[in-house]
Amino acid sequence: MFSFKFIVLGLALAAGHCAAAPLVDVLDLPAQRSELAVRSPLLDLAQAGQRLVAVGQRGHILYSDDQGTSWAQASVPVRSDLNAVQFPTASEGWAVGHDGVVLHSRDGGASWEKQLDGRQLGRLMQDYYSARPDAGQWLEEGKRIETEGADKPFLDLWFSDERNGFVVGAFNLIFRTRDGGQSWEPWIDRTDNPSGYHLNAIASDGEHIFIAGEQGLLLRLNDSGERFQALESPYQGSFFGISAQPGVVLAYGLRGHAYRSTDAGASWTAVKTGLNSSITASTRDARGTLYLFGQTGQALASTDQGTSFQPLKIGQPVPVYGALASSDNGLLLVGARGISQRPVVSGKQE
Repeated sequence: MFSFKFIVLGLALAAGHCAAAPLVDVLDLPAQRSELAVRSPLLDLAQAGQRLVAVGQRGHILYSDDQGTSWAQASVPVRSDLNAVQFPTASEGWAVGHDGVVLHSRDGGASWEKQLDGRQLGRLMQDYYSARPDAGQWLEEGKRIETEGADKPFLDLWFSDERNGFVVGAFNLIFRTRDGGQSWEPWIDRTDNPSGYHLNAIASDGEHIFIAGEQGLLLRLNDSGERFQALESPYQGSFFGISAQPGVVLAYGLRGHAYRSTDAGASWTAVKTGLNSSITASTRDARGTLYLFGQTGQALASTDQGTSFQPLKIGQPVPVYGALASSDNGLLLVGARGISQRPVVSGKQE
């Protein structure tokens, strides 16, 4: 895994096998306030109405009410690294990250509460699957996760509204809520993922929900809405993200590979990106232009719904882990160096 988010994942999983445990669990430590948070590693950002919200390492969450000119630090109850954030409404939002953390905000990202963490996942699975006589292997999986502790991260999330959503992560972790996170239902038994590959990204085109993961894994929620079924994959390397809009889905990831589908994932066509490094982020602006960003700082744009891409000038290349198109036709980017604002200029990147 080559992007920063996935390097962090590898380090966290490795740390889970170390003999010495931290004296105080990061799940019990609130995020520290720091004037340097805006320049610390950040991994994702989202729109919450007119507000912008960014999440990253050590539980840092920042928000801006002036389109990214200035940022304030949110009140966060954990010091776990956060990987993804989404606001289905202007006020209600969720963030997920390492240690199995799921956070919820009711005020547009200014303050957060913990709804779920990795110390609860194994017990939650055991309680759920113990009522099913046919779910012995998933009951055992719940016991194993409880024994291993809170060492497994959530990597992405998708909510259709303030009540219904999924969180997905390492080793086929997937949970669903139907009540805004008051309760969570394990879906590990409802994915066609027998090898337990990481679920790296989840997105919807407005009609279907897709998951992309390791080793070319591509899944789509079936018509009954009760199982993620495997799609025939065009690529055996890892996918790190999905961009979806009505009628078009783009899966992208390792070594610059990207594939496009116009039939809800039934077939895929390779898209030439010209990149050799992994594609780690995407965004779409109000005009429909689709942007892709590489691990080593390259930027691409498509004005034909992902059929073809052209290089962009965005200034000094920096690794990008999350992106949003701003209202002034620029780009807001987050990465290892925090937040940056970049103008969009067509042409070859220098």
